[in-house]
Amino acid sequence: MILPVPCHRHRCRPVQQRCRLRRHRRLRSAAIRPVQRRGGAGWHRRGKRRADERVGTVVGGGGLGKTTLARAVCNRLKPQFDCTAFVSVSSAPDIKKVFKDMLLELDKTKNKDIHNLVRDEKQLIDELRDFIQNKRYIIVIDDIWDIASWSAIRCALVENNDGSTIIATTRDFDIAEQIGSPHKLKTLPPKSSKKLFYGRIFGSEDKCPQELVEVSGKILKKCSDVPLAIITIAIVLARTRNMAEEWYKVYNSIGYGLGNNHDMKNMRKILSLSYHNLPSHLRTCLLYLSIFPEDYEIERSRLIRMWISEGFIHPEKDGDNLFELADSYFNELINRSLIQPSGYVSGMLHSCRVHDMIHDLIRSLSSKENFVTVMDGILQQTSPASKVRRLSLQNNKLENSTAQTNLKMSQVRSLSIFSSSGVSLLPSLSSFQVLRVLDLENCYLTEGCHLDLRHVCNLFHLRYLRLYECNFDRELLKEIEKLSFCRR
Repeated sequence: MILPVPCHRHRCRPVQQRCRLRRHRRLRSAAIRPVQRRGGAGWHRRGKRRADERVGTVVGGGGLGKTTLARAVCNRLKPQFDCTAFVSVSSAPDIKKVFKDMLLELDKTKNKDIHNLVRDEKQLIDELRDFIQNKRYIIVIDDIWDIASWSAIRCALVENNDGSTIIATTRDFDIAEQIGSPHKLKTLPPKSSKKLFYGRIFGSEDKCPQELVEVSGKILKKCSDVPLAIITIAIVLARTRNMAEEWYKVYNSIGYGLGNNHDMKNMRKILSLSYHNLPSHLRTCLLYLSIFPEDYEIERSRLIRMWISEGFIHPEKDGDNLFELADSYFNELINRSLIQPSGYVSGMLHSCRVHDMIHDLIRSLSSKENFVTVMDGILQQTSPASKVRRLSLQNNKLENSTAQTNLKMSQVRSLSIFSSSGVSLLPSLSSFQVLRVLDLENCYLTEGCHLDLRHVCNLFHLRYLRLYECNFDRELLKEIEKLSFCRR
C-alpha cells in the first residue's frame, strides 16, 4: 500500500532524456565488451571440461566488473536453459528475501506475489527445490561475503544432473575456493583501458586534444586499469573544460594509484571526487539512497516520490512538473554511472541499484553529515546528542543489537524499516511529529508494539506512506483515510 505524492505517469520521456539514456546504454555496452573478453566465453568453455563442474565463481576486488561479467555470461547462456535467476546477497543478507527474489526471477508469473506471502526459510527452500527439480537452470548469486550465506543458499539448489549452472561472485578468494572453480578477474589490458577512457570522454582516442595526452596517461595510470575507476573519473573529466590545467587539478586530487593500495583508498578518492563534482541538488538525492540496504533494488517511481515528499525537488520555474523534474534527476544519476539500471518493464527503466563501493561511500558521507542514520546491528558512531533526521532499520540482526536507543527522534523526517527486528528499539509513533516519509517493508507488528499504526492519522506532516508485506487490519485503512496532508 502506498499513498504517494501526485504524479503524472507518462510512457514517453522528453526527447533529450531518451537520447541521454540511449547514449548511456551505448557507453555501458562499450564498458562490458572488454570485461567479457577478460573471461566470459573462455571461462565458460573451461567449465565444460567436467560434466560435474556445475558451480563457478568470479572473484576479484571491488570495481573490476564481477557482476557485469556474471550478468553477461548469464544473458548469453540464457537460451540454453529452462529458467534463470540473478540475485544479490550483500554483506548483511536477508536469506528469506534472497529466496523470494530467486523464486520471482525463476517464474515472474507464478511467483508475482511471493513478496506479499508469509513464508519461513524452510518453506521457501521447499518451494525452490520443487520448482527447479526437473528443470535445467542457470542461477547467479552475486556479492557473497561469507561462506555461511553461500551454504544456506546452496542447500536449496538441488543437483538434478541436467547440466544446470550456478555462478557466484565474491571479493574473497578463500570463499571462492570453497564454492568451487574460482575465476580470478584481472584488471583491464592497458589498450582496453585507453579505449574505455577516451571513448567515454571524446568518443575515441584519436579525438583527444594533444595538450591532454600527457595528463590523460597519468590519470589512467592512477586508475590502475580498474573499470569502475576509469568510468567514474572519465565522467568527471567529460564535464571539465578541456584544459590541461583543469585536468591536472583532477589528477592531483586522486592520490597515488590503486595498484599498491589494497584497501582501495584511492578508489574512494575517485568516487568521492565524482560525488563532490555533482550539483548540490543531485548530491542530496544521491545521499538519500543510503537509506536503502546494500544491493537493494530500488523502484524508480518509489524513489522519485520519496525525493518529492522530502522536499528535495524544487521547481526551476512556474509550471514545472515535480515528477518530471525528479525523473530528470534520476536520469542524470544514471548517466553519471552513480546508480545502475536494474530492471525494465515494457522497455522502460523500472528500477536501479547502487554499486556497493558507491553505497559504502554515500553511507559514510551520510553518517558524517548526519543526513541518514542506519541501524543494522552494528553500533553507530552517531553522537547520542545528535538529532536523527532520517532513520533506516535495515536487517534482522537488530533483535540482538545493543544499538543506541537514546538518539533524539523528535526531528526524524523519514523512517524506513526493512525488517520487524529492532522496532522495539523505537519510541511511540506519536514521537515522530515532523515525519514526512514512512516506509515499512517486511514488518509484522505485534499487538502492543510501539509502532502502532492506528495513530498514523496524527502525523500531520506525512507526505508518503508505504506498507509492503506488512500485517495490518482493516481498521488501519479507516485511519489512513483521515490523513489530511498525504497527497494522493
